Amino acid sequence: MSDSTRGLRHAREVEGHLTWLNSFSSAALGVLAVASGIYTYLGVRGLLDDGGALALFAAVAYSAAVSTGIFVFWSYLMRLLPTMQTAATRLWLVIAMAIGSAAIIAMSSWLNAAALAGSAAVEQHLARTVQDYQSSLERAHEITLQGQALGLDVGRSRQGFEDLSQQEAGGGLSGLAGRGAVFRVLTQKSDELAALEELIAAQDAPVAAAFAEGNATLSRMRALIVAPGPVDARAVEFSEESVRLAGVITELRQLSVAPLVDRAARDLAQSVVLPRLDAGNAGGVAAQQATITSLLEVLAKRAETLQAAAAEVRALEPAAEVIYTPISTADAVIRYAHNFAPSWAGAIAIDLLPAVLVLILAVAQSAIRAGREPAPPEDAMTVADLRAAVLALRDIEAAEVSGVSAPLIQEHRPETKSPREAAE
Repeated sequence: MSDSTRGLRHAREVEGHLTWLNSFSSAALGVLAVASGIYTYLGVRGLLDDGGALALFAAVAYSAAVSTGIFVFWSYLMRLLPTMQTAATRLWLVIAMAIGSAAIIAMSSWLNAAALAGSAAVEQHLARTVQDYQSSLERAHEITLQGQALGLDVGRSRQGFEDLSQQEAGGGLSGLAGRGAVFRVLTQKSDELAALEELIAAQDAPVAAAFAEGNATLSRMRALIVAPGPVDARAVEFSEESVRLAGVITELRQLSVAPLVDRAARDLAQSVVLPRLDAGNAGGVAAQQATITSLLEVLAKRAETLQAAAAEVRALEPAAEVIYTPISTADAVIRYAHNFAPSWAGAIAIDLLPAVLVLILAVAQSAIRAGREPAPPEDAMTVADLRAAVLALRDIEAAEVSGVSAPLIQEHRPETKSPREAAE
């Protein structure tokens, strides 16, 4: 058996398979188009806020247009692209297929993905928002606690002035025992610092209460993410809780005592009420004046220390401003596409699967042409072709017998063989 004969038989075998496959290819393509239209409808309904009849009609019309476009587009390509014989025509149809595929993804696939994973994507958005709120709450609480820690610095300064006042009461500073001018200055500053220390300590309870309330709000928000029911209704409650949490974070920022300590440190050295020097002689007055001068220098240094500590707290990076923004299912699927790759793959595959069929048909048609081209015309004749040729020969012989068109037939008849001999 020659190579041409084997190629011809292979081509006929492939043609037989294609004939059988074509019997249900259109139906299969229609099923894919309808399935894509259904998911497109679900995606469109998720985007339309209006729940009336007009929105329903618009969603149905859009999904019907998508199904029709997919069916017609792939029907064209399945029929035309495999039959193209030149590279130029095949290239142009492949370009058309790429453009059409991109259009199908733009008008259908992302809506299919929204229908497949829209609720999960919105829940992902809520979970990401909770993480942002938690980070912001913890940061605000941390900064506030750093401010509360300034109470230790204030307490040390207060204790230092109290110790100095006790020394002055025994005459250890100015040399004059008793509660004179120097003692009153020291007592004045220790009382100021004691009041500031008490104010800072009083903030401990509100800070702890605000942080506990924030954590409780975060717990309710996490429960809404995993709660059963439509995600739209849960998102509304989530939005309300996010407003409460934003208020708690703002309250924590306001409870920071760093600005208060900074202002108190400035006043510590600048607002000194100097008492009348009450020593009984000029030497005692000079001693009191020298001690008060030294005391003012100490106040300035303590003020600088407190200011520096407060400045460090105020220079800390503040908590990030978090604002919950509601998001639609389609936008959520696009924003968090990397988390829903299987859903996107399924949404695109249901629309672009016919492209594989087009390529299969193109390969099959190429195999048919490759099997037929080397064979001579007489080898390429099928049984049907031979039957048609025999019937045509019988019609010619009948015409000769009846004398109709005999000259014309005689003109085309071979010189040495009759029509029956030629057929044999």
